[in-house]
Amino acid sequence: MQIQFEPFAVHKRVPLTISRGTTAQTENIWLRIQQDGIEGWGEASPFSVGQRQSTEDILGALQALAPQLAAYSPLDRQQIEQLIAPQPSAVRTAVDLALHDWLGKRAGLPLWQLWGLDRAKIVPTSVTVGIGTPEAAQQRMRDWMQQGEVKAVKVKLGSSAGLEADQAMLTAVQQIAPPNAKFSVDANGGWSLAEAQQMSHWLAEQGVTYLEQPLAEGQEALLPELYRQSPLPIFVDESCFTSRDIPLLADRVHGINIKLMKAGGLGEALRMVHTAKAHGLQIMFGCYSDSALANTAAAQLAPFADHLDLDSHLNLRDDPFVGASFEAGCLIPNQQPGLGVTLAES
Repeated sequence: MQIQFEPFAVHKRVPLTISRGTTAQTENIWLRIQQDGIEGWGEASPFSVGQRQSTEDILGALQALAPQLAAYSPLDRQQIEQLIAPQPSAVRTAVDLALHDWLGKRAGLPLWQLWGLDRAKIVPTSVTVGIGTPEAAQQRMRDWMQQGEVKAVKVKLGSSAGLEADQAMLTAVQQIAPPNAKFSVDANGGWSLAEAQQMSHWLAEQGVTYLEQPLAEGQEALLPELYRQSPLPIFVDESCFTSRDIPLLADRVHGINIKLMKAGGLGEALRMVHTAKAHGLQIMFGCYSDSALANTAAAQLAPFADHLDLDSHLNLRDDPFVGASFEAGCLIPNQQPGLGVTLAES
């Protein structure tokens, strides 16, 4: 098979601030594999949690990997998985997505249908409000409401200004959000255990549905105490990369956030779904600064999810791709074969 890849820059409509910093733009990679007149597409996005994966790291790995991949067919999934196993997870994701896209196109079916999934089970995706002043957070909420129907909102907390600033921001957003919108909070590891305990009770009183990554990656040993005391379900993101992490977390969290770039693609994401369900955990899918290509790929597995946070492409000024549609607050994959992603019109 033939392999091609190239970087592309994406710029956020509104820069996103979380407890670790602010992101305004990223340079992602578009990967294509070709065989038998069929082209499969994948995406790799850089990220900074865990083992940081920069655009340069991803490109360097793909340059070394491409000649080795050329010897295989897209149907040689087991052999290819072994070949790419040592690669950074974002590299594995790009290859995995392209292989799945190729297979769906070969079969003439969208992936969700190949897996026998029911799109009617897809829950609303949250839209994200980053850390800022209460006034800025309210404006961001207004922007989202103008962009489409909002049924779920994720508010980023863990401000360096402290818990009072976090509380003021959440209260401001709730004042103008749609009355029936579901709220969740993601601290991105920005709190101490004492702060997380305090905030879990306060957030429950505000009607928040769950709390994501309250403690920093590396502090998983403190999670059981928070798990025992928190009135809210606890989800982890930065603390959970692949299915191997799930058994170690099952006694101290209620759910996991699956991101394709962490997992290494749809194949591992599906393993994470089944592993989490076997341990009685809830499932959500999230994203980094992913385009519609990667988020449409994640949407193929969305019927499995209890919660969704696949909104990064909705905050891009220059997304080169079109895929799943944002309808009535939900991200719905289409009927086209494979991932169902095409290039956006200029």
